[in-house]
Amino acid sequence: CFSLMTKILHPKKLRFFFVGFLFFLVILAIILPLFYEDLNAFNPQFVGSPEPPSFRHWLGTDDFGRDQFFRLIIGARISLMVGVLSVSISIGLGVVYGLISGFKGGWIDRLMMRILDVFLAIPTLFLILTVQVVLTPSLWNVIVVIGLTSWMGVARLVRAEVLSIKRRTYVIAARARGIREMKILFWHILPNARRPIWVAALLGMANAILVESILSFLGLGVQPPHASWGNMLQDGLAYLRQASWMTIAPGSVITLTILSLHFLGNQSRR
Repeated sequence: CFSLMTKILHPKKLRFFFVGFLFFLVILAIILPLFYEDLNAFNPQFVGSPEPPSFRHWLGTDDFGRDQFFRLIIGARISLMVGVLSVSISIGLGVVYGLISGFKGGWIDRLMMRILDVFLAIPTLFLILTVQVVLTPSLWNVIVVIGLTSWMGVARLVRAEVLSIKRRTYVIAARARGIREMKILFWHILPNARRPIWVAALLGMANAILVESILSFLGLGVQPPHASWGNMLQDGLAYLRQASWMTIAPGSVITLTILSLHFLGNQSRR
């Protein structure tokens, strides 16, 4: 998909478009809800009669007469919050685990990698679904579960980077001068491993948004009447033929958001 887009458009134009889209989405998600008290309120006379896009409702309304554009922005706030907080958990755990494993080496590294292999053998999505079924579905459960089940890839990435960096001259010189290991880790190694960590954060955020949308679509994530891109897609299924805007709008925003984060992550590798 990215190769096709880069053939049609220059990468700089794509970067400008994706960064602009994410910036616009974040600003709207922060500002717009401040001007409206209750976006979940609906008029009973419009129940079951979604309105098409118009000057008054840019993206139409749902089956409860609620404005789709406003609900998309509320869904953006939830999805971005899930992405940022869950990635913060996974990056924190993965960076610490990978730093220790790669820096210590020897039997400690081998033991930590075997433990990591056990976690990687567990199907992440099925684990998340199981936990959400057992626990009461809620936004905070989604954030914690995604964060605790997505740190393993970050740990392996950081470990590989640390194994490469710790053999460089400046790290060997720092050890020879008797500088403490913790200072070497956080002053000499971690700053030079920031690029792959940043890439992992962007790709992990895209994955977290997608997982949250899947869970909400299945009724195991954000619960109605609160808006989420996933449950907006679910609501639109019953009106797919006569009110296609109810699925096109959230589906397009999910696709664009994930494409933007993946594109920026891939560009950050260079």
